[in-house]
Amino acid sequence: MFRIFEFIGAHIRPFLEEFGRMVLLLLNTFKWLIRPPLDIRNIMKQILEVGVRSTPVVLITAVFTGMVLALQSYTGFKRFNAEAMMGTVVALSMTRELGPVLTGLIVAGRAGSAMAAELGTMRVTEQIDALYTMATNPVKYLIVPRFLAGILMLPALTILADIIGIIGGYFVGVVILDTNPTVYISRTKDYLVLSDIYNGLIKSSFFGMAISLISCYKGFYTEGGAEGVGKATTGAVVISSMTILISDYFLSAWLYG
Repeated sequence: MFRIFEFIGAHIRPFLEEFGRMVLLLLNTFKWLIRPPLDIRNIMKQILEVGVRSTPVVLITAVFTGMVLALQSYTGFKRFNAEAMMGTVVALSMTRELGPVLTGLIVAGRAGSAMAAELGTMRVTEQIDALYTMATNPVKYLIVPRFLAGILMLPALTILADIIGIIGGYFVGVVILDTNPTVYISRTKDYLVLSDIYNGLIKSSFFGMAISLISCYKGFYTEGGAEGVGKATTGAVVISSMTILISDYFLSAWLYG
């Protein structure tokens, strides 16, 4: 009987320890975040890495997502003579769900993996330890800029993804499928409200915080040399992606419930 509890505890304990260290890192990040000065140059560097360099792949993904969403919506609604609702479905789907979630997954795969790999390499080559010897707090110098960049740039990228996705849906619906452009636009305006956009941006801000925190955590506590860096990078992308998909449900239930 006790072996069962030992077996369960042996598997739960590492998870609880890792979760506790992540919470402590989050609290430590907030503590150093509010302490001046902020390294604006380093923050802008991370904004360039997380936001600007992720823009092309986000836009390509968004435009084809909007296009395929319009195509599938038209095919389904045509059975019920409801093609006029196609624009509404594209706009609501992009702003509420697909824009924030797909942007988060893309940034997790691109920028999140880069964060984990960079910090992991610094850890195994003892560069982080060297920061302590120079009286420089590594959380303030390494994690805070990445944390801020994630929170600020995910909503910005989501706005671009929403706009481009809706434009892609309009192109397929009006140009390719030859639906009425006036009806397409008017239906979208009638049913899309600002709260749909704001709630999607709230989601994306949380996703940005989760991606940067998880990626920095996995890289900051890397062990085991080059193999450990690879495992940390993989773990950062997988855990960030799972966190986005799982938290999306709870955020949707809270924001739209």
